[in-house]
Amino acid sequence: MSASAGTGVFVLSLMSIPTCYLFNSLIYSNSSEAFFFAGGTTVIILVLSVRFILKRTPIDPLFYVFAVYAILSVVNLIIGLEQDNIIDGFVTFYLKVADPHINTAHGHMISYWDGCFHYLMYLLMIAAITWGDSYRAIGLYWVGSCLMRSIVYILGNAVGKYGITFGPLFLVHMLYVSVSVWACFHIFGQPSSRSILTYFFPLQNIEGAEKRGLLHRPQDLLFVIYLIPAFAFCVFRGLIVLDWSGQWAQDYAHHYEPYLKDPSAYPRVQMLVSMLYSAPYYIVALYALMVPGCEWMPDLTLVHSGALAQSQFSHIGASLHTRTPFSYRVPVDGQPFFLLINVLYAMVPQILCYRCHTQPAFFLRTTTEKKTD
Repeated sequence: MSASAGTGVFVLSLMSIPTCYLFNSLIYSNSSEAFFFAGGTTVIILVLSVRFILKRTPIDPLFYVFAVYAILSVVNLIIGLEQDNIIDGFVTFYLKVADPHINTAHGHMISYWDGCFHYLMYLLMIAAITWGDSYRAIGLYWVGSCLMRSIVYILGNAVGKYGITFGPLFLVHMLYVSVSVWACFHIFGQPSSRSILTYFFPLQNIEGAEKRGLLHRPQDLLFVIYLIPAFAFCVFRGLIVLDWSGQWAQDYAHHYEPYLKDPSAYPRVQMLVSMLYSAPYYIVALYALMVPGCEWMPDLTLVHSGALAQSQFSHIGASLHTRTPFSYRVPVDGQPFFLLINVLYAMVPQILCYRCHTQPAFFLRTTTEKKTD
């Protein structure tokens, strides 16, 4: 497939900006004929654009999925910008009839995350497919982010104060989730890069890395030291949303993270999902940093890093956003400590992921060890 296909998807995704503005203007013009004409014209333009872009049929079906998701990401960014009154007149009609969850602080941050970070992920994966490169690493990072976003959003909608509203938008969202789950399994089915890593790291390098103890790997020692308090912090916030009556929990929630008590249920679900997801990961990561040959560690760090980046972005943003009631926002005096703890909690796993992929010799196994297993 030619590179023009990837460039075409990028251009096509930007077409959603004038399309949204046109639809919004025609809907408020109260002209059914104009609305029908705009809809028909848009469909024709999209069909012709796709036909022009995809002169050769891609072998990988994920190309089409990422192309559609890229368009939706731009729309999500438009929604976030209009909710913040940065722009106006693009999706006003949608915000009036949309699911009320999208107007919450958490739903607002999801719009920004999809419109910026996920959009970049889709373009990178489309570029990899276009050039015939492996997109497993980028895909696994997206998998973690997508799963965390979907699980928290769906559960938050189910138990939150608005409840689930069954309608066309709900069906569209479930279709999005179903396709995303299929895409996740498709990405997991891509060939692993372990054989390539073994090729670049000869037997002597792998054996040398395995013989080095933790004290002779100061970088890994720092990660081990970090994982222990990170595990405690993860469990601590989970206990807070479970209404633990300890004085420490009450003081922390009152002075630093009152958003944990927000009745929208998103922070409660977020912390419980993170506790059930991250806490086991920290234990497994401790084991992998001390015992050589855990080949699954690099892939696991990608999935966890993507999930934690998404959850922390949404949590930090919602804790400070004006759409959160004032009593549940982070107090001004507690913001420096809140930002320090949460940014550190989000960034160190990204560094650990980078370490596992740039220096993976300790996690690789020799051919002899594999045959013995």
